[in-house]
Amino acid sequence: MNIPNKIEVPAPTAWPIVLAFGLMLVCAGMVTAASVSILGAVLAIAGAAGWFRQVLPVESQEWVPVVEEAVVVETSRDAVERLTPVRTPPRAWLPLEIYPISAGLKGGLAGGAAMAILASLYGLLSGNGVWYPMTLLVAGSSPSMAMETAKQMGTFHLQNFLLAVPLHLLMSMMVGLLYGAMLPMTPRRPILLGGLVAPLMWSGLIYGVLAFINPVMNQRIDWVWFVLSQIGFGIVAGIVVAVQERIPTRQNVPLAVRMGIEAPGLVPEHQEDLTR
Repeated sequence: MNIPNKIEVPAPTAWPIVLAFGLMLVCAGMVTAASVSILGAVLAIAGAAGWFRQVLPVESQEWVPVVEEAVVVETSRDAVERLTPVRTPPRAWLPLEIYPISAGLKGGLAGGAAMAILASLYGLLSGNGVWYPMTLLVAGSSPSMAMETAKQMGTFHLQNFLLAVPLHLLMSMMVGLLYGAMLPMTPRRPILLGGLVAPLMWSGLIYGVLAFINPVMNQRIDWVWFVLSQIGFGIVAGIVVAVQERIPTRQNVPLAVRMGIEAPGLVPEHQEDLTR
């Protein structure tokens, strides 16, 4: 095979660097001074013009000599090193069965009932009345309640009752949905999640925002009883979730089936597996 002595290549040029430097100055002048942008624009135009003149109408090229090099493969090692096989760790599989989000919703409603009982017990033991926690819950809707005594807040008011019951149910359902969304992450310990992790997270969140949402409740709340009621909420919710039926995950199903792609021979087989 005959190798030519010379080859034709594009001629070297510095105009692309000038163009890039000019564009950089144009951008730098936007945060420094207009004169920097003007200088950059001049350089950019000059660089573009000089670059275009080297490629248009005829591309500038030059001939360079071809230098042959003999490639010799050598090694300085006396012996061949053997690679020891590395055992790969087992693949982390998701749980085969998890609790549905509806289980968290049911647990939230049951936990809300337990929390209401504990709150009423606190009202009785503190001497403020069984309706005192209910009034604190809706105290944010009426700033005038801040002037009332604990005895006055512990009496029954139909208006407060009609406002507190749906508010408490709504909050219990929201916490239950949050709990249900967290269940697939730790499906083996629902009582631990509900009785410790979720109550601490929820109590910390309320502690940070309660002064803005309900200033009256923030001034008169007993945080020890509040955390205990949250733990009671979580334990009851965890017990209710633990007795719910689990649903199978789709991790063993082929990717084509999970993506909704028809795969003849795969869909009927795995549908039978899921129904067993």
